[in-house]
Amino acid sequence: MLDLDGVIWVGGTAIPGAAEAVEQLRRADADLAFVTNMSMLTVAEQEAKLAACGIDASGLVVTSATAAGQLIRPGERVLVVGGPGIDEAVELAGAEVCTSDSADAVIVGMDPGFNYATLGRAMRAVRGGARLIGTNHDPSYPTERGLEPGGGSLLAAVAAAAEAVPIMAGKPNQPIVDCVRSRIGDAGVVVGDRPDSDGQFAQALGYEFALVLSGVTGPEDLPVTPTPQYCATDLAALVDQMGLE
Repeated sequence: MLDLDGVIWVGGTAIPGAAEAVEQLRRADADLAFVTNMSMLTVAEQEAKLAACGIDASGLVVTSATAAGQLIRPGERVLVVGGPGIDEAVELAGAEVCTSDSADAVIVGMDPGFNYATLGRAMRAVRGGARLIGTNHDPSYPTERGLEPGGGSLLAAVAAAAEAVPIMAGKPNQPIVDCVRSRIGDAGVVVGDRPDSDGQFAQALGYEFALVLSGVTGPEDLPVTPTPQYCATDLAALVDQMGLE
């Protein structure tokens, strides 16, 4: 299972050798899934971004928005603090995306337009009885400019204002574990750049954890917990280290 931000790309820039490493994994008959906590893009948009990097991932992408959609019931009204990826997941669940603070659920993910009014609307909905669902807890994500605030930082603001404990959907939580376990089986490897999401995701699945140092975590952050079974500078170096041909 391959993470995207920090493993395949950083922001809009593909990490050198990542596409070739994916092909090397395919030649080794690895069953692949691309599992990301980034909820802003739709599944098709993530697939298109991977295709632009030279990677065919049709039908292989799972996002934290996908997992959040599993927590929504048909017919519910859902206030979305996030992007089209969450809207898509809500609609696939048979629910309605609304802008009112009288909602059955609030889903918070990555939202570049997040502001004080958004915070107030989400807070009032949760205080009014809506379930608070977080796509992920990641406080940051890597870009070409360095780290930027992640969906987890926005979720923390809503949870604090609403004085509520969110239900978590993305890595390393059970909803996304349930979404992906059947794709790979009982044994596998989670490749990612965040021990607190990818590493704990691997533990929840009972898989090995392979840490790459091309995203949020760098050499200066080692050692980390949980301890990875593999550690490499990037995906290409990792595949070479694992001896996959």
